[in-house]
Amino acid sequence: MTGFFRAMILLFKVKEKQRELAENANGGAPAKKQSPGELRLHKDISELNLAKSCAITFSNGKDNLMSFGVSIRPDEGYYFGGTFLFSFQVSPIYPHEAPKVKCKTKVYHPNFDLEGNVCLKFNILREKWKPVLSINTVIYGLYHLFTEPNYEDPLNHEAAAVLWDNPKMFESNVRRAISGGYVGQIFFARCI
Repeated sequence: MTGFFRAMILLFKVKEKQRELAENANGGAPAKKQSPGELRLHKDISELNLAKSCAITFSNGKDNLMSFGVSIRPDEGYYFGGTFLFSFQVSPIYPHEAPKVKCKTKVYHPNFDLEGNVCLKFNILREKWKPVLSINTVIYGLYHLFTEPNYEDPLNHEAAAVLWDNPKMFESNVRRAISGGYVGQIFFARCI
């Protein structure tokens, strides 16, 4: 190791020690070091530009940004007037790993299964995730699924087939589901 690198490491250690001493002198416990994922998520959340029909909530307080909820209330399309809740779990290695997103509201939709799994266009929550994508991208993608459901890449194949074959019946099924009723053998709780 060259002298330059040794000097840089020593300087880094001195700076870190000074920071710890300053924190302890202020009477507080040393601050928890944030993971790169927490830093990036903090940046993403500070830059959020949500539609009026979308909201984000932190049930664990703003101290735990890695777990939060999103509600979407579409203002147009088949799902107009419904309120749909999502949970987000973000990994410490975000953005190198996509957030885990679950729909907490049972919904009749081609791109959501009954367990709450979500399939965004181009499968960006799984193998097509790229670090340049953000929480904003995911939330807008979810909103877009309610305004324009995608029957070409379904998780709920029955809903996709009805949307493709008979859009009027699909609309009727959606209205029945979000009003609280049965679609086929499956009961959907009211989400209006």
